[in-house]
Amino acid sequence: MTHPFLDQILAALSDSGNEPDRPAITVTGSGGLPAWFDVTGLAVDSFAAAGLAIARLSALQGNKAPRIAIDRRHASRWFGFAIRPIGWEMPPAWDAIAGDYRTADGWIRLHTNAAHHRAAALRVLETIAEPGHVATAVGQWQADDLEAAIVAAGGCAAAMRDLHAWQHHKHGAQVAREPLIAWKNHGKTRPLVLTGPASRPLQGIKVLDLTRVLAGPVAGRFLAAYGADVLRIDPPDWEEDSIVPEMTLGKRCAGLDLNQADARVQFEHLLRQADILLNGYRADALARLGYDEQAIRRINPSLIDVRLNAYGWTGPWQNRRGFDSLVQMSSGIADFGMRLSKSGRPTPLPVQALDMATGYLLAAAAGHAIYERVTSGTALSARLSLARTAHLLAASKRCDIGEPLPPETSDEQDPTIENTAWGQARRIRFPLTIAGTPHRWEHPAGKLRASPASW
Repeated sequence: MTHPFLDQILAALSDSGNEPDRPAITVTGSGGLPAWFDVTGLAVDSFAAAGLAIARLSALQGNKAPRIAIDRRHASRWFGFAIRPIGWEMPPAWDAIAGDYRTADGWIRLHTNAAHHRAAALRVLETIAEPGHVATAVGQWQADDLEAAIVAAGGCAAAMRDLHAWQHHKHGAQVAREPLIAWKNHGKTRPLVLTGPASRPLQGIKVLDLTRVLAGPVAGRFLAAYGADVLRIDPPDWEEDSIVPEMTLGKRCAGLDLNQADARVQFEHLLRQADILLNGYRADALARLGYDEQAIRRINPSLIDVRLNAYGWTGPWQNRRGFDSLVQMSSGIADFGMRLSKSGRPTPLPVQALDMATGYLLAAAAGHAIYERVTSGTALSARLSLARTAHLLAASKRCDIGEPLPPETSDEQDPTIENTAWGQARRIRFPLTIAGTPHRWEHPAGKLRASPASW
């Protein structure tokens, strides 16, 4: 099988220092996610990149042949939700008024899962939280004007643009010029010593996880599978019920209010001891809390700082709130799907592939930064974005949806029972196999803020 994205991904990772090793990768399975872009190819290659980073660390610890295999079918399933509840159900994925609405001149997507984003949209629209009323109100607006008004009010929305319009948009053009992974070298620091065996190469690595809603949580979940101690921190009022059972696997979850002095002291203590910071806040969000890049570096000069945001790190939208579904609208992906499917309405990808792929690329970047710190004592930071991943995927546009996945069968589920905070569950078999380095999660999925904020 060819790897349509892997060369570009590994080239982006090599900017961190040494060229990543590339042992043979075996891909099994057939079929893919039905999409007008090569989503399954992206799934396989993002898993491959993350797996190569772990294999490289495993080799440092004595694994002489960390061969890699990826199941194409399972990688596709893991790009959606992999959890399969037993005797209970996952909450609805979307708020009642979230979705795509026709404007006077096109389409717009409202993202209203968070209460304050929902309130912002309703204030601008001057209507009640009922889909029919929202649709009527949206229909009175031009798409660009409504997008700008909701964003200015603190909400989340994206007008649908086509691929050509995004390519020539003042921000879309800037995103295309950004690297897939933007590295910064902070110079020499104390080398990191791996204490885990080849079978658990990230054992003892402390990951402070300040991420939410898919991409960042995917990265933390992946690192936890190979031994990392991942501590997720959320503010007191944040909830994301529809994805917590999927995304907290392998982690401990705590809460801190960084507007409180005692919580800031505790946060700085955690940060000082961390090896990796995963941060999914907007480009300016931590800075407004007093933790800009310089402040974080003063607290922990050796920190591996891996960050993502929705719309990239340069250009006029770098501080814009955003999510996968919104970036698909902005970047032309949903429009391209609509045109080729002739559906008459926005046609996004069948999964939130921008989140998922960026999550595994975050994990790959973290793994490569660990390697550099272990082997040369170099402290690195990395920046990724959903919009730049969308640019990568958009190059794979095609005129058919590809060979579909076969229906899911019971043998695709891992037989291990996971005792989550909501009840028992299984998960789809993990698609990645690294010889001599099996994946394993120490903690079942649990609720936010259920653990103490301590290592």
